[in-house]
Amino acid sequence: MQWLRVSLAISILSSITLTAQQTSFPSAFVPPVTPVVERQTQNVTIDVAVNDRSGKPVRGLQERNFTLLDDKQTKNLTSFRAVDLDAGTPAPPIEIVLVIDAVNADVMKAERQREGVRKFLQSNGGKLALPVSLVTITDTGILPIEASRDGNALAAILDQNPTGLRLVNRNTSFSGIDRFNLSLQALNSMIARESAKPGRKLIVWISPGWPLLARAVSDTTTKDQRQIFNTIVKTSTALRLGHITLYNVVARGIEGNDVSQFSYYTAFLSGVKSVSQAYPQNLALSVLAVQSGGLVLNGSNDLAVAMANEIARSAGDAQAFYVLTFQASHADHADEYHTLQVKVDQPGVTSRTRTGYYAQP
Repeated sequence: MQWLRVSLAISILSSITLTAQQTSFPSAFVPPVTPVVERQTQNVTIDVAVNDRSGKPVRGLQERNFTLLDDKQTKNLTSFRAVDLDAGTPAPPIEIVLVIDAVNADVMKAERQREGVRKFLQSNGGKLALPVSLVTITDTGILPIEASRDGNALAAILDQNPTGLRLVNRNTSFSGIDRFNLSLQALNSMIARESAKPGRKLIVWISPGWPLLARAVSDTTTKDQRQIFNTIVKTSTALRLGHITLYNVVARGIEGNDVSQFSYYTAFLSGVKSVSQAYPQNLALSVLAVQSGGLVLNGSNDLAVAMANEIARSAGDAQAFYVLTFQASHADHADEYHTLQVKVDQPGVTSRTRTGYYAQP
């Protein structure tokens, strides 16, 4: 019965149109069902972060320094752009979105999340390098604060709007399945809001992550897997077309947590190529973050200063990066998964981008 509820939620998510206006969850968490109209394009554009051994961005690279592999086959680029905000190069609009997760955090974690966000906002005298918006996720919807470069003003607004942990955090009868469903709907709403904006968006989701539902795997039917696969394809495609990179700053518990749970997601990082490979774990926050080209940072152990540093590290990807565009490969069937890899011919550097895309015939 519980798995049926997950199946129903995923089925709904896989068939709805993303709407930027949705900021609260309807009654019984059932959003209206409408046909999805996807933007079809023959070009795929990806953002690539290149870092040295210390984690600092590598600037000044040229197109000739990059090799793009699509399913291990070299692809020619149709366009290339280096973005360096410090050098004043032309750049698309860029926004940092900080998400405070009050669905999956207990009272102490939620407060530590707020402390970390506040310290990040007030660093450098409250002068933010890029526009930053805030979003709090609760069991009733998303509570946004509009973007600003004034970190002190954002911190003041944050203090005036308590996280307000709601029933899902106060009532132990709410299961991991409830939080899983709520979290996916919140992500859906966030993607919709940010996709409606121009330019690149970095969503930094400060959260222990939603439940991975490990026990549900054995209960998964072929019909369930089809619904999950559809959701994976639509989520991955929406993140790519919306120029959204997702990050997960993990808010660890103060005590009593098994650290191994923070690495469990790594078993599901490979792209899902078929219905038979689709499980709820493939929709985990950490998995989606890595696959979008973002980071999972889980070393803070809830220390506010360290958490603020990890938020800053995530936001640092927007300071200097590279934009590569190539023609999508021909697909023999709908939702054909293609792995992506970007190599840079410089010693001691690493590149990071989305791990794949779904091509269409």
